[in-house]
Amino acid sequence: MTSTKPPKPPNRMLFWLEGRALLELATLPYWIPILRRLPRGDGHPVLVLPGFLATSRSTGPLRGFLKNRGYGAERWRFGRNLGYYDELGRAMNQRVGDLHQRTGKKVSLIGWSLGGVYAREIARDQPDCVRQVVTLGSPFAGSGTGSHANELYAAIAGQHPERLPEEQRRRMQSPPPVPTMAIFSKSDGIVSWRTAVERLEHDRVENVGVRGAHCGLGVNPGAWIAIADRLAQPEGTWRPFEPKGFQRLLYSAVQHAEKPDALAPLGDAVAR
Repeated sequence: MTSTKPPKPPNRMLFWLEGRALLELATLPYWIPILRRLPRGDGHPVLVLPGFLATSRSTGPLRGFLKNRGYGAERWRFGRNLGYYDELGRAMNQRVGDLHQRTGKKVSLIGWSLGGVYAREIARDQPDCVRQVVTLGSPFAGSGTGSHANELYAAIAGQHPERLPEEQRRRMQSPPPVPTMAIFSKSDGIVSWRTAVERLEHDRVENVGVRGAHCGLGVNPGAWIAIADRLAQPEGTWRPFEPKGFQRLLYSAVQHAEKPDALAPLGDAVAR
């Protein structure tokens, strides 16, 4: 966390181990009895945004879980995520504004990978419509150098992440003006975990490290437990996330303003 060098993508071993996400999905049913005991929600809308090259099908299990917990889980409705462009930004903002107006409630945003980068910008643009943001392995905090997907993104979206204007990069790195949880994995094989953790610039920001693959974050039981805890908080209130009992085994770190050094003991072995 103290290095000034731009983060590098995860090592190749972690990249090739991303296939373990299928194992995470296969073992998810064993967690259902525990997940069913998590707090039920108040019915407020939750918009779930997929990662780069993914569609809303990838977020189906998470949205199903949220609906089971009593939330108005919504897909993003913009097809395959092929990268950001201005028209998409306007459409996403409109979607959130419409949800807020239709339900009369603020919208919680959950974004997986690139979807989390979008979620943070929507919250920045429309703080009166957004209740909170949860990101899953989203590379918002780096200089654009910490992902194995950069070249593919540049080829498809027409803009290389490393060439973003400095002003835009600083905006992305600053916390949105709503409660924010950044869920990351130090064994992420796609993006450097260093680019997916939030600065602790106010007391409603936190970083939660889970154990698993980047491609499995949307079906990770630790991520689901943390998300359920965040969404169940009454609107306008906030308390740091603290896993209880055996749940602690699912997490590598929980860092917030009261525990700013929680990431330090984890070491850098898998971050290179």
